Amino acid sequence: MRKHISYSEVKTWQECAYKHKLSYIDEVKKFLGNEHTAFGTAVHEVCEKSVLKEIPNDEASLKNCFNKKFLKEIQYLVEKKVTLNKKLIKDMRTQVDNLLIHIIPALNEQFGNYEVISAEEQLYENIENQSKKYKGFIDLVIKTSDGKYHIIDWKTCSWGWDARRKAETMTTYQLAYYKHFFSIKHNIQKENIDTHFALLKRTAKTNRVEIFKVPTGNKKIQNSLKLLEKAVYNIEKGKFIKNRLSCTSGFGCEFYNTKFCNR
Repeated sequence: MRKHISYSEVKTWQECAYKHKLSYIDEVKKFLGNEHTAFGTAVHEVCEKSVLKEIPNDEASLKNCFNKKFLKEIQYLVEKKVTLNKKLIKDMRTQVDNLLIHIIPALNEQFGNYEVISAEEQLYENIENQSKKYKGFIDLVIKTSDGKYHIIDWKTCSWGWDARRKAETMTTYQLAYYKHFFSIKHNIQKENIDTHFALLKRTAKTNRVEIFKVPTGNKKIQNSLKLLEKAVYNIEKGKFIKNRLSCTSGFGCEFYNTKFCNR
């Protein structure tokens, strides 16, 4: 039995407990990644290295960093015999033009003077009254001159998110978990922590980097923790009931109509 649980695991359990069992208990690996995950991983690499000033913030350096990571991720998928769209890969290599250069200016415009506290910070904290720990990685934490800490999660996307997606409960729970467990780890009052998503838009014509604040007050944090505790309880009790409503929904279950799950 795994000793920790992550946001992705809770999200999968919420979608379908049986899908969770296949993915995390039986460790059936169906989805190995695709062009979009490779793109996201490469852009995240650029974000991390640029905010830590490990690479210069100029177009050539940023693009070079992206290409190295992107091609490495694509090579991995090729070795795993994942079917790829060559045209999409080619398009993605040019779609980062005029995107990467806006990451640092967007942070500067949004937050003014700030100090980088951490990038890719690992959380591995106790869950109250549970045997498992919560495990996660925060993309970026900065501190502004007013003493506020800001947790930022990078999200690559095509053109952006609509208002419904920005406020979607399960999506925002990721930041609620980060805020709660970051507060515990560093003994920082939650009132001094704000949470944000930063959308990195692959095909948008304008506003290529959009940073927006996500409310994660006490009620949302408590609701997210109730779901976390419910997931841990049922996983440890071995309760893996199929959610048949999610089989053909927008979740896109990779086990649908396979030998692993024929409904």
